[in-house]
Amino acid sequence: MEAFTIFLSKSLLGWLAIQVCLALVFLFYLRFSKRSSLADEQLPKTAVILCLRGADPFLPECLRSLLTQNYPQYNLKLVVDSQTDPAWQIAHDTINQLGATNVDISYLRVIRHNCSLKCSALLQVFAELDDAYEVVAFVDADTVVHPDWLRELVSPLSHPKVGATTGNRWYIPTGKYWGSVVRYAGNVSTVVQMFLFGIPWGGTLAIKTQLLRHTGILDMWGKALNEDLMMHKVLKKHGMQIKFVPSLMMLNREESDLLGLIDHLKRLFLYSRLYHPQWIAIVGDVISSILFPAITIVLLIASLWDEEWQTAALLFRSYSIYTLGLLLLMLILELGVRPVILHQGQSVTKLSIGTILKMLIAIPLTQWVYGLAMLKSLLKSTVKWRGVIYRVQGPWNIRLVEYQAYDFLDQPVDSKISL
Repeated sequence: MEAFTIFLSKSLLGWLAIQVCLALVFLFYLRFSKRSSLADEQLPKTAVILCLRGADPFLPECLRSLLTQNYPQYNLKLVVDSQTDPAWQIAHDTINQLGATNVDISYLRVIRHNCSLKCSALLQVFAELDDAYEVVAFVDADTVVHPDWLRELVSPLSHPKVGATTGNRWYIPTGKYWGSVVRYAGNVSTVVQMFLFGIPWGGTLAIKTQLLRHTGILDMWGKALNEDLMMHKVLKKHGMQIKFVPSLMMLNREESDLLGLIDHLKRLFLYSRLYHPQWIAIVGDVISSILFPAITIVLLIASLWDEEWQTAALLFRSYSIYTLGLLLLMLILELGVRPVILHQGQSVTKLSIGTILKMLIAIPLTQWVYGLAMLKSLLKSTVKWRGVIYRVQGPWNIRLVEYQAYDFLDQPVDSKISL
């Protein structure tokens, strides 16, 4: 028992040290990476694609920000699930208010049954896309971008070895739901992991159009459930890189309750299992982040029950150092990302004592929630998202089994909660 306790304590603290080192690599890149911005005449004509089903909480702000980019030649391509979708009217109202002319809006005319609705929408855009567009950018409806977003996203593509560029999302730790705080805590780790593995995020992503047409990605979309995770492996095979752009850490202020978060995480883990090139590494990360702390707590309780005070003290000390270390790491990463958020003109949240205490409580809660979601995802053979159900029998064996148009009755009661 004593030998195992010592091994467990060393493993726990060793895993903390590894996480600290990886986070410092990310922060170093964030701090010292140079911004890249081409002159107007050097920027290629770009299509920005936004696929919509349902009215996301900040959709009007998202659309306004996309239609007022500091970029010479671009068009926003909107594909709404149906004309009865609440996003359809919001999009038209926003376009009319701005008097925007650099936008095309259509509804999803062909619903493919062997891929996701988003992949169907993307393929519809590409079937009609003019050859003059040298770059295609992707964005999600929960992303409110700054005026130089597209310029900063596209500029690094001037390098011949850079095939795609991406940013990442950053949540706030002050949500009124515990799901929001847990999502924030989990995302802190996810951002570092995606940076290290070179995994793109579809909420802010640009890629050279010729690569999409000549690498087989379009064919993959025709039978896939997810559109972005596969890109790393495909581009690497063709000798191209995906570049993370530090200035494109995009702030997300949407809320999430715990049940909604668990459903969201189950989908993400399933997508990762199907398409992530380092799925085993993700499993190892989750197991290390959950198993070591969980066993420590169980042994601590058992030691207290058996009145083994010395063993209990060692376990308590190790667990406390580990948890407080993670809290400190979260705070350091938060402070590291803040200059990027402020540079975009966004306001940052004050870290009060109450907020920091919630972040501390969220650390073990995050471990349990992520562990539960991952276990459930391993048994998952169907995906349900906004009323649509898919049957999943493999990464390229997807079947849409239930579809109905989205309407206003499907919107959540809380207007700021993510769908």
